[in-house]
Amino acid sequence: MLDGILNMIANNLPAVLMLVIGFVLVVVEMYIPGFGAPGILGSILLILGVYFTAKTPMEALVMVIVIIVLLCICLSICIHSASKGRLARSKLVLNAVPVQEENDLEYFVGKEGVARTTLRPAGMAEFDDVKLNVVSDGEFIAVGKRVRVERVEGNRIVVQELPETAPAEEKK
Repeated sequence: MLDGILNMIANNLPAVLMLVIGFVLVVVEMYIPGFGAPGILGSILLILGVYFTAKTPMEALVMVIVIIVLLCICLSICIHSASKGRLARSKLVLNAVPVQEENDLEYFVGKEGVARTTLRPAGMAEFDDVKLNVVSDGEFIAVGKRVRVERVEGNRIVVQELPETAPAEEKK
C-alpha cells in the first residue's frame, strides 16, 4: 500500500506539489486576512491540482470534499488561536486599547483667544496659535473679538466673548 502511494506521488509529482503548495497558501491567507495573492494563488493551485490528479469526476469530488474538510479544520484552529492561543498574544493581533478618560481639549478651558471667523454661534477661534472649531453660548461674536473657553462638552468647545476693557494687543 505504501509503495502504491509513493508510486502515485512520483507519477503525479507536479499535481501533488500544486495541491500541497495551494493548501499552504490558503492556510497562510487565513492567518493574514484580506483575500490577496496567497488566497487567490492557493485556490488556483488547488483547483489545478485536483484537475490533474483526479481520473474520474467521483475521485475529483472526494478530493474536493477532503480539501474543504481540512481547510475547515485549519480555519477553526486559526480562529481559536486568534482568540485564545499564541496568536492572540502576538504583536500581529490588535488588542483593545484603553480609552483615555480625560479629554485633551480640557487643556483649553480658561484660555483666551481671538475669533477668526464670525461665531453664529459656531466658527473658528485661535488660542496660543492653535485654531479650533468653537461654539459661542448662543450669542453672535464678530471676527477679531477676544473670547475665552468656558467649558468643553465632549468635542464641543464653548466660548464666551470677553468684555472690552482696554485695547488689547492681539497675538499673531
